[in-house]
Amino acid sequence: MNKEILSHEVQDFLKSHFKESSREVALKKSPFANVSSSELANQLESLQKSEKKLPLWFHTPGIYFPPSLSIEQASSEETALYKATLISENTSLVDLTGGIGIDSYYFSKRAKKVLHCELNPDLSEIAKHNAEVLGAKNIEFHAGDGLKVLEEQSTETFQTIYLDPSRRVKTRKVFMLQDCEPNIIEIQKDLLEKAPIVIIKAAPLLDITLSLTKLLNTKEVHIISLKNECKEVLFILERDFTSEPIIKVVGLGKDFNFEFQFHQQEEKNAIADYSLPKNYLFDPDVALLKAGCFKLLSERYAIQKIHPNTHLYTSENNLKDFPGRRFKINETFEYKEFKKKKIDWSATIISRNFPLSVADLRKKHRVMESSTKYLFFCKGLDEKLYVVHADRLA
Repeated sequence: MNKEILSHEVQDFLKSHFKESSREVALKKSPFANVSSSELANQLESLQKSEKKLPLWFHTPGIYFPPSLSIEQASSEETALYKATLISENTSLVDLTGGIGIDSYYFSKRAKKVLHCELNPDLSEIAKHNAEVLGAKNIEFHAGDGLKVLEEQSTETFQTIYLDPSRRVKTRKVFMLQDCEPNIIEIQKDLLEKAPIVIIKAAPLLDITLSLTKLLNTKEVHIISLKNECKEVLFILERDFTSEPIIKVVGLGKDFNFEFQFHQQEEKNAIADYSLPKNYLFDPDVALLKAGCFKLLSERYAIQKIHPNTHLYTSENNLKDFPGRRFKINETFEYKEFKKKKIDWSATIISRNFPLSVADLRKKHRVMESSTKYLFFCKGLDEKLYVVHADRLA
């Protein structure tokens, strides 16, 4: 950590060159004797990536930015804020894989004490510095193996253990819990012996049903989306819990937030209603699709699925509280009819349970882009292929 980067001159330089390419800055000679061009470029790139993902860090003077890869791998402020609501007030928490400290900082807002552990000493130093700048006084920092620290602690030193295992192992990307570092499946019993609650952050690609067969005492699964993009899957393990876990789907966004929770057995027992497209079309948030919540949406919202394997829904009425995107249907065509029409279409294309991809459809039908008009290519209840022309409502 080069503290010369925190000087007023360097900070002013970064602000005045904020719009420039970090690559171009790296190729130019540095105007500072003690800060290299590559260091300036790294700070600039991380600063740019933090503007929307970490606005508090971005707007706070004196923040030292880590390498851009660490910014990419870190939680966003929105998801970190949500995770902080999952712990009890005044709890003692250890973050075994602290990284640049985003999660630890927001946990510290609710917890009595947080121990931030990070193998990389540079990241640990950066996280400590930034926590001090942000005024977080109840975080202790340890540059080393969090698991070894945990071994040395007595049982019940911490009420909560949090870890985000590395999904980049020997330059290879992984996402299965047993392939990450540390191997969650191997150490989960030890973790639950040390603390009654363990929170695990997992990859959005992870198969939830399969993971539940490997994890012990899972009380809750949280699937978090941000602006209709699945960002995180969280497993909350509780030492003495033995019942069926609850699945909580959470949508975060500036204009519309939602929470939808269910047990997997409810989805198995649900009976969906089906129909060809009516007046309105509903496209569920990606986190709901990730959760495998298909029939239950039809049952709870009294809407119809277009086909058992087409995860689009329809209704005569506009459901403003539906957890996803809503559309007003203009026209519905059979695909064979659509192919005959001589119309210069402009639309966003969505392909669901349809034999052609979005790229193939756009090329084949010469459809220009549009942010408000949509063409849904899908299979209907009668097994025919359909095209739904619709306007986006929300």
